[in-house]
Amino acid sequence: MDPFNIKLRYGRNELTLTILPAEEGVFKIIYYGAILGAVIKQDHDWDLIPYDELSAGDLPFYTPNSEDERVEIELNEQIADRIGEEIDLHLEEE
Repeated sequence: MDPFNIKLRYGRNELTLTILPAEEGVFKIIYYGAILGAVIKQDHDWDLIPYDELSAGDLPFYTPNSEDERVEIELNEQIADRIGEEIDLHLEEE
C-alpha cells in the first residue's frame, strides 16, 4: 500500500498528515518529513504505539519547533482515534 495524506482539524488549524503504511495494521504518521508517531488497528479500535517502540527507518523523529509555521501537535489517544477514523475512510475508498 502506498503512503497517502489525510486532513485533520487540530484546534483552529487544519493539518495535513502523511500516513505511511508499515507492517500489518500499523500506520506511521508523518508531519513535516518526520515521524510524529504511529497507530495500530486492533479489532475495531485504534491505539497509539508507544514512542519507544517505533522504528524511524530513514526518517527522523518529529521535534516540535515553535519558531516556524508548524503546529505543535501532541499525539494522544483521542487524536489517534481521529487519525484512525481518517485512515478507515481512506481505506474504504480504495
